[in-house]
Amino acid sequence: MGQTLIIECTRCGGLFLAADGQKTRTCPYCGKRVDVRKAKKVASAQTAFEASELLRNIKSRKGFNRE
Repeated sequence: MGQTLIIECTRCGGLFLAADGQKTRTCPYCGKRVDVRKAKKVASAQTAFEASELLRNIKSRKGFNRE
């Protein structure tokens, strides 16, 4: 299994997960189809769980808390 990437939407700047090798992904925030190969890669992790935890930490530091 490959790495899981954290990428940034080219339209709204939202951060979300994508599998390494995946060509496109739809942004869950604005609906734009993002080319994963060309998108800004913020971070990567070996597993989806690690990537999810990393994404949660990045969002909390940037002020995207759920509360």
